[in-house]
Parts: sequence; structure tokens; C-alpha cells
Amino acid sequence: MIDKVRAFIHRHQLLSEGAAVIVGVSGGPDSLALLHVFLSLRDEWKLQVIAAHVDHMFRGRESEEEMEFVKRFCVERRILCETAQIDVPSFQRSAGLGAQEAARICRYRFFAELMEKHQAGYVAVGHHGDDQVETILMRLVRGSTSKGYAGIPVKRPFHVGYLIRPFLAVSRAEIEAYCRQMGLSPRRDPSNEKDDYTRNRFRHHIVPLLRQENPRLHERFQQYSEMMAEDEQFLEELAADALNKVMEKQHRDAALSIGPFLALPRPLQRRVLQLLLLRLYGGIPPTLTSVHIGHILMLCERGRPSGMIDLPKGLKVIRSYDRCLFTFDAESGEKGYWFELPVPALLPLPNGYAIISEFGEHYPRKQAGNDWFVVDPASVSLPLRVRTRRRGDRMVLKGTGGTKKLKEIFIEAKIPRMERDRWPIVEDADGRILWVPGLKKSALEAQHRGQARYILLHYQAMNS
Repeated sequence: MIDKVRAFIHRHQLLSEGAAVIVGVSGGPDSLALLHVFLSLRDEWKLQVIAAHVDHMFRGRESEEEMEFVKRFCVERRILCETAQIDVPSFQRSAGLGAQEAARICRYRFFAELMEKHQAGYVAVGHHGDDQVETILMRLVRGSTSKGYAGIPVKRPFHVGYLIRPFLAVSRAEIEAYCRQMGLSPRRDPSNEKDDYTRNRFRHHIVPLLRQENPRLHERFQQYSEMMAEDEQFLEELAADALNKVMEKQHRDAALSIGPFLALPRPLQRRVLQLLLLRLYGGIPPTLTSVHIGHILMLCERGRPSGMIDLPKGLKVIRSYDRCLFTFDAESGEKGYWFELPVPALLPLPNGYAIISEFGEHYPRKQAGNDWFVVDPASVSLPLRVRTRRRGDRMVLKGTGGTKKLKEIFIEAKIPRMERDRWPIVEDADGRILWVPGLKKSALEAQHRGQARYILLHYQAMNS
């Protein structure tokens, strides 16, 4: 088995000579064998090996005894051992997490602290080939992202170095045989024998059936995992480039241009969505699955111009015409705003834009379009104000003399509903609407009349 692990380490470049390695040791067969294998490789690789054990305090005296067992094992073999007792049940309750997730977070925090303390470049954990089989099967049954279907990575960045899994090359049976051969007497977690957990049910009932068909099942699944990981890395690079072309960043939110997005090949569409969600969430939540990705695709593809779906942690996807808005702000609803607009000034707005006001002595001949507005101070009531829309808002349109509802202006411009509630409306002190920045001007815009003092207003993005 050591030869298999050694070859696996070489093939995946898991270690560098002379490195310090933190080895996570629970006291069970997998982690105890992993520590023992690292002892065998220590001189060959000139490694500094540090054992790390966490008592999660779930099982009282029993878990304390496991910690003492790991300490004795290390003392007998002159291995530096770091231990910690962490009140995971309290952390679990305060954070509202499941027991296994809370334990993992606390354990990995401890590993990160040890990496800094010992200037270690690697943390090694005992996931093995059977764990890989179970993980991939569980994700295929439950649903996951395309990256998730690749299973457990052999090596990934972690804190100031890497987290590595050298035992993915071997099976649980090989590890048990190694423990017997080397005279190791690992501790056993009784919860591993119960069918209460999904993983245990796969372990006890599904994997044995598959292994009857192929005794080298874990090797086939590991090959599949590595192939999927390589494909995903290539497709993610393409997806990152595609995302930049179809995404429109909006303050804290993001929006997809549906036409260009649907023009992408289907595999890139899925990965573009995964990458976008990764950026918005700061990491993919465990509750987000391929089902959610499918719902977003359906929202983009269907003929209706509007619709909304809910994603985990309060994220909403809102379809409006040719865009899909991804926002966390929709849950509480947009609050209206009302600002006085001094002159001169730069007035930042909640939608990520600003209105710049200044005085001018000449009519701005070159300023055209709806991002500019010219005010004659003698024709309006000052001060000017900027607010959000109200029910029944109307304005007298420039060049027509007729009035029009702001609601109709937004609909004709295909402005998504979420954005309408944040869109600035400029009015004078008498409440007359002068300008809907970027969309329409009123008949109250100043006309050119030679030498005069004007107020110039400009609507632009804050990052312009």
C-alpha cells in the first residue's frame, strides 16, 4: 500500500521535499494509517510530520479517551502531536449548522492555526478511495454542480498552503489490511455502523453491490474524478471569459443579458451560472444544486418576459425582458429615497449612479441625449430634488406637449421592475417632474437663449 501511496503522491505532486505536514488524526483506521505511512515516508522526503487531533466534545469521556489514545500513539513514535478540545455543540447551536458541518469548520480552523504555527505547507487528511466512490454517488443522486460531480479533489489550496489526500489511491479494505499488518489498533466510531446517515447507507448497501461488479471500483471512480476535474478546469476558463461578456454589474447585484447568454453552448451556460453564483455568494452554498441551475436556465429560455425564482440564502433571480437580475435586496423591498440637489455638487445615488450639478454661463451645445439636462433657474422653483417614483407620477414630455405616466416610460424602455423602484426622478420645489435621467426629459428643459446662467445636470455611473 505504501508503494501505491508513494506513486500517487509523485503523480499528483502532492508534496515537496523538506516540507512540514500537518496530518489530521482522529484515531480511526484511515487517519491512523495515514500518519503511520507518513512516518515511513518521513526520511525519504525529509518531512517534518505534526499530528493534529480535535476533540469535538460530542461524546464526553469517550472522545477524551480518543484524544489520549492519539497522544500516546504519537509519544511512543516520537511524533509531535497538537490537540485541541473545542465545544462544537455550542458552536453548532449558535451558528445554526449541522453537526458534521460545524465539526468540520472547527477542525479546519485548528489546522489553519497549526499551519501558521509550524510554517507548514500541507495538511494531509485520510479520505480514501471508498470515500470518493460514496461522495460521487451521493452527489449524483442528490444533484450537484458539474464541479461537484468530480467528487473529492486530490489537492486544493488551503490557508497558506495545500490540503492533500494521498489515500484516494487506496480502498478502505487496503487500509484495514495495512492496520492489521502493522499491528495498529485504531479506535472505532460506533456512529459509522448506523444507517442513520446517508453516507453510511451508501457505504453498507450500495458500494458493496458495485464492488461485486468491479473489485477495483475505487480506482475507476478516482480516474473519473480526475478526468472530470481536468475538464472542469478547462471549461471554467472558457466560462470566466464568457461571463465577462454577458454579465452587467449593477452596484451589489449582477444581471445577465439573456440574448448573448443563450447564444453560448449549453455546457458554458451552466458553468457561467455557477461562476456567477460563486461570485455573488462568495462560495457555493451546500444547498445549491443542479436543480437550481436548471430553474435559472428555464427562466431565461421561456417566452414570458418576466418571472422570479428564489435561491438559497435569500438570493432572487428576477427576469425582466432581456435581462435576469440576481439580487439579495429584493427580500426586504427597495426603500424609496428623497434628496435635495444642491448646485454645484456630486450626488451619489443608491443605484450606483450619481447626478453631477454645476453652473454654466453658456448653453451646452455639445451635451445631448437623456443623460444631460439643462435647467433655467428662472423657469423652475428651487431647490431641485431627487426622489424615487410615486404612484400616478406623470410628466410633460419635451417636444410633444402631452403628458405621460412614468410607468409607461419605464415599460417602453424595458426597465426591470426592481430598477424602477431605485430610478431617480428629478423635480423642482413645486413637485413638477423635470427629468427621468437616462430616459426622458420634460418640456421644462431650458431652451437656448444666448447669454444666460444655466444649471447643468449630468447622470453617470459612479465608476465612470
